[in-house]
Amino acid sequence: MQILNNLSQIHTDSPTAVAIGKFDGVHLGHRRLLEEILSAKQDGMLAAVFTFHPSPEELFGVSDGKVLTPREEKRKILEALGVDVLIEYPMTKESASIAPEEFVEEYLCRRLKAHLVAAGTDLSFGARGKGDFALLDAMKRSGGYETVQVEKLRVGNTEVSSSRVRALIEAGELKEANACLGYAYSFTGIVQHGAQLGRTIGIPTVNLIPAENKLLPPYGVYFSEVLLDGEKYRAMTNIGTKPTVNGTRAVTIESYLYDYSGDCYDHEITVIPKYFHRPEMKFESVDALKIQMDKDLAVGRNQ
Repeated sequence: MQILNNLSQIHTDSPTAVAIGKFDGVHLGHRRLLEEILSAKQDGMLAAVFTFHPSPEELFGVSDGKVLTPREEKRKILEALGVDVLIEYPMTKESASIAPEEFVEEYLCRRLKAHLVAAGTDLSFGARGKGDFALLDAMKRSGGYETVQVEKLRVGNTEVSSSRVRALIEAGELKEANACLGYAYSFTGIVQHGAQLGRTIGIPTVNLIPAENKLLPPYGVYFSEVLLDGEKYRAMTNIGTKPTVNGTRAVTIESYLYDYSGDCYDHEITVIPKYFHRPEMKFESVDALKIQMDKDLAVGRNQ
């Protein structure tokens, strides 16, 4: 997959089918949109995703910047789905001030040679977000492209959107969030060297530090799955700051893997929290923490 993230780079030599949006989470609604451009590949078009980095909300300070899929994670998902070109339009106050009509003419028509443009019902682009699907549709004859508008997808009684999934994750409603995403929310990273307290109390753990802008569910203990070196392990995971033993506010994702005894430092792991067990707590001593962890592990083994 070709990644274009500099204004001067944004152009292609072949005609494209373009999907426009933020694509945070690449959820089921996004995938319905992506189907439109991926199916156009059989007609000789490149499947191109036009997104924005950072998001307009983050640029103008109306978002805390927490996302479902940080940049690298989103790239991997889109590449795996078959996207040919990913445009990460660099958002600055200057680049965000482009007139919507100029955005269509310059980027979609001239630079990307768009033959098809697909977007959702909540599309906005250009200065003050005034560009919308109606404008896109009105310019299609002069621009020489076709348009497809994809309606919001519903899962049960829930309208699928990135904001809805973020709300579910923040509330700890992982099952409902995963139903909207179409996959299990997870954290991937390299196993870090820690204080190795777990080993001293007979409960060795593996630690990863989540991406700084990755949205976290509520701090606490989860029963989880961990993918490591091509194998899947049942696990118990603490997401939080380890207040009993940690002198900082740094967030870690610390997992005990049932039936694993190897050394996986510097290996890549994926942690998939499945069920919330209890909130993170500060104990009066390490001994008290160990007693509780032994109880938690016994419960988790029977899950």
